[in-house]
Amino acid sequence: MDPVRVRLPAAGPGTTVREHLISRLSAPPTQLDAMFTAGEIVGADGRPVPPDTPYAPGLTVWFHRDMPEEPPVPFPLHVVYQDDHLVVADKPHFLATTPRGSHVRQTALARLRHTLGLPHLTAAHRLDRLTAGLVLFTVRPEERGAYQTLFRDRRVHKEYEAVAPYDPALDLPRTVRSRIVKERGVLTAREVDGEPNAETRVELLAHREDGLARYRLVPGTGQTHQLRVHMSALGVPILGDPLYPEVTAPVPAGDFRRPLQLLARGLAFTDPLTGTERRFTSGRALEAWDSYGTWAADQ
Repeated sequence: MDPVRVRLPAAGPGTTVREHLISRLSAPPTQLDAMFTAGEIVGADGRPVPPDTPYAPGLTVWFHRDMPEEPPVPFPLHVVYQDDHLVVADKPHFLATTPRGSHVRQTALARLRHTLGLPHLTAAHRLDRLTAGLVLFTVRPEERGAYQTLFRDRRVHKEYEAVAPYDPALDLPRTVRSRIVKERGVLTAREVDGEPNAETRVELLAHREDGLARYRLVPGTGQTHQLRVHMSALGVPILGDPLYPEVTAPVPAGDFRRPLQLLARGLAFTDPLTGTERRFTSGRALEAWDSYGTWAADQ
């Protein structure tokens, strides 16, 4: 994985590199001292930085963080498409897109870099760890911006599928618009009064006698948890959602039962480098629709 980059700001704290890193990072001093001794904290030239190096504003150091213990996610990550510019992967539930928090090795990016031998592979966008489906990665760092701009400017057509309760009184299809805010440190996003910043097209694909339905969700915007918030607000929360409509108790690490029944089914866009029309489809299925008894089982 990529090293951590720390740039010393204009004013401290600390009078040496060691003192600054101790005050700034969460790692204990003994761990940082061991990293200095082993030459694992390096400068721009790749040479080890001594711990007593005087503090200098703008000085940059790099190091690789210790990898946390992670339960392996026991589901395959499929490559749907690969060329000299792009990798499109079909991500399983429970696998994070990129390293974050306690998820580092068990991420789609880490797996793909290792299995494809592409150390500079980067993600052009992200899916929630609990959501399965298509994710776009770029092979060359200098081309990442062109593809990220597609997502920023809403020039990527995205389609999702979800399994949720069936409500015969719910008038569909419809376009849901609302204002969603997500505050730092708060698990859930929420709808508030004000100018809408989130838009989702909701369509009913099928329903059955057991009270379940399959929906197509087409987001016009990309707010955090947008699809989950809108489905919950309609009174048909997505099966397996641990946050909406209510936050449930966290499950133990390594518990991969009852995945969120949300799938990024399709991606379509005009390639900004080649002008080619790209269209990709996930081959995954939503388990609660194909085999509800298996998905709902305790074991």
